[in-house]
Amino acid sequence: MSFGKNLQYLRQLSKNMTQEALAEKLNVSRQTVSKWEMDTAKPEMDKALEICKVFNCSLDNLFREEMDKRSEAYSNLRVEEVAGFHYVEHTVVSTDPESDAIERMYRYARENGIENPKIIGWDFPNLSQEQVNVFNMHGYTAALILPDGVQPDGLEIKEQPTHKYVAIHIDRPFDNPFVTIPGAYHTLGDYMRTNGLVHVESGVIPCFETDGESMDVYLACM
Repeated sequence: MSFGKNLQYLRQLSKNMTQEALAEKLNVSRQTVSKWEMDTAKPEMDKALEICKVFNCSLDNLFREEMDKRSEAYSNLRVEEVAGFHYVEHTVVSTDPESDAIERMYRYARENGIENPKIIGWDFPNLSQEQVNVFNMHGYTAALILPDGVQPDGLEIKEQPTHKYVAIHIDRPFDNPFVTIPGAYHTLGDYMRTNGLVHVESGVIPCFETDGESMDVYLACM
């Protein structure tokens, strides 16, 4: 791990804070910050603690972790207000539930004449330890966002209110999905912590992913 790379990463997450701006907050020179980021010098303990306060992180984060999980596939890290919508959902619990759940929503869209359907999805957490540990199963919920005025029969229609999310775009997420997608969630979590945002887990869909050859990952925040 590299303290310098971690510091640069946190600075970039904090609205691309410049070296000059960070130096001013810490009452040091820009050259000192540059040396830290190049790993040619380390801050004294008092400055390290000040850095933790600026970026809302721990000393372990700074000095013992490899914080930056980003890749070239990521872009458009942002805060976005997602307009409210109505949706129907379908959950599958199996050893490979994602494709079945998503395909059910596409089929539902076709059956109801919905063109260019927008499908989102998220992990379904309510599984027993036996399902997870013994049978290697997990759950996935896919949801079809309903166009205005469309109220099909057959599934319960749910409502999502307008809410603020942090989001990131992933290009070609399935080239290396077990690294790229978790890394996106990790980056969003760091972004929220660094910018004083809190993950919201009730009242709205806490997190979701869009379906397609590219993907946007969203975490609800306040």
